[in-house]
Amino acid sequence: MDWTLEVVVVPVADLGRSIAFYRDKVGFDLDHHTVNEHMTVAQLTPRGSGCSIVIGNLPSHTEMPPGSLKGLQLVVADAAAARAELIDRGVDASEITVFDERDGGTFFGFADPDGNTWAVQQLKVRREKPLIPQDYRDRFSA
Repeated sequence: MDWTLEVVVVPVADLGRSIAFYRDKVGFDLDHHTVNEHMTVAQLTPRGSGCSIVIGNLPSHTEMPPGSLKGLQLVVADAAAARAELIDRGVDASEITVFDERDGGTFFGFADPDGNTWAVQQLKVRREKPLIPQDYRDRFSA
């Protein structure tokens, strides 16, 4: 039996501000934004990822204080290019740190407007071997 991690709840204070940050500045795809009498929820997915983030006002979203999620980790094939992309979009990203010269030892980070923090790890192998191959990515779209 597969046990796949496909959604992480990120606690935020302002849903509209957070959608704008993750969609427009970080570049996640907005999968859906549901507003009804029971909830306001948005799901966003990083390009090439099988795992999304969900933000909203359901009890699972409001049990954690906004900004309390620390150390979520994204993986990119090129840390310098990814950092430059975020900075060009107005994200305050840290400097790149190389902890180990081997693949996987290069990182930088950023935080969302509420203070939830993200680490970005460089794995050069993802260029040749993406986690979800290009030919299969359309099966996840609506």
